[in-house]
Amino acid sequence: VQLQASGGGLVQPGGSLRLSCAASGRTFSAYAMAWFRQAPGKEREFVAAMRWISGNVGTYYSDSVKGRFTISRARGDNTLYLQMNNLKPEDTAVYYCGAVLGVRPIVSALRTATLYDTWGQGTQVTVSS
Repeated sequence: VQLQASGGGLVQPGGSLRLSCAASGRTFSAYAMAWFRQAPGKEREFVAAMRWISGNVGTYYSDSVKGRFTISRARGDNTLYLQMNNLKPEDTAVYYCGAVLGVRPIVSALRTATLYDTWGQGTQVTVSS
């Protein structure tokens, strides 16, 4: 399974971007997928996640993006999205998508980068006037 992230760019404060993470390879079935970000000199930081367990879908966000960002994945679609609205300079980072393939994660583990089995290559988001 390979993940390909795209959609980053330069945007002014208050603007919007939509990131995409396309999965390819063998039949893709993930227990969870997420977006993380990493700014220069900082650790990879949890942004948002979706978890599929027994037909139920849950979405989870960091406090810093809650109410501004929306994670989604259309049914039957192997693409994960992150709609980012009201962007702030502190949102500037490389954004990575990850997938959990091997285990059914508990909610509290979704914020931990080491949980994820595979990652996309990252897409740069720069928020600046």
